[in-house]
Amino acid sequence: MTQNLTPQIMLGAYAAGLFPMASDAADKTLRWYDPDPRGILPLDHFHLPRRLRRTVLSGQFDVCVDKDFPAVMRACAAPAPGRETTWINGEIYRLFCALHGMGFSHSVECWQNGKLVGGLYGVALGGAFFGESMFSRVTDASKVALVHLVARLRLCGFIVLDTQFGTEHLARFGGEEIPAAAYKAMLEKAVSMQPRWQQNIPADVLEAEIRSM
Repeated sequence: MTQNLTPQIMLGAYAAGLFPMASDAADKTLRWYDPDPRGILPLDHFHLPRRLRRTVLSGQFDVCVDKDFPAVMRACAAPAPGRETTWINGEIYRLFCALHGMGFSHSVECWQNGKLVGGLYGVALGGAFFGESMFSRVTDASKVALVHLVARLRLCGFIVLDTQFGTEHLARFGGEEIPAAAYKAMLEKAVSMQPRWQQNIPADVLEAEIRSM
């Protein structure tokens, strides 16, 4: 795949169930992936451990949306213990920042004492959110961002949270793998919906949703 890839092509690919990755940061090409089974995090059955709920509601982090999307991408691409390499190359960074400028890519961010300490980013298309990557520089920061993302998606009426692959970490929150055919049937319905992402949701509404999980 070359630099002829455009944000519009990216959106069409996501709507069809495909997503791109590079083999590493130095790789100048991208490859399409369409895993079977497919990882999802069911929004209606999200499991929020009690200890994490206390952390989320403690006010330890200032959680916001899209305050510094490029910084979140750079942090997700940075080497970390257990993740010395990254699939986020320069082309991925360029395309997702372009999608962010078009209103399709979003970040959920955790700040502490004025510093970005955790977060995640992904693509919102209709009633589907495609989670891409997350990072944490402080214990539980990325988990808190995930909880806030789920609360936001539930409040906005999203029906699909795509995690691409199933992992042991996501299984703790109710993540599962389903056949690709079942995923694409869900996806077809989701992307045909009117855009569901809402930028400004009152903090008390988000807190009430988190308490209900």
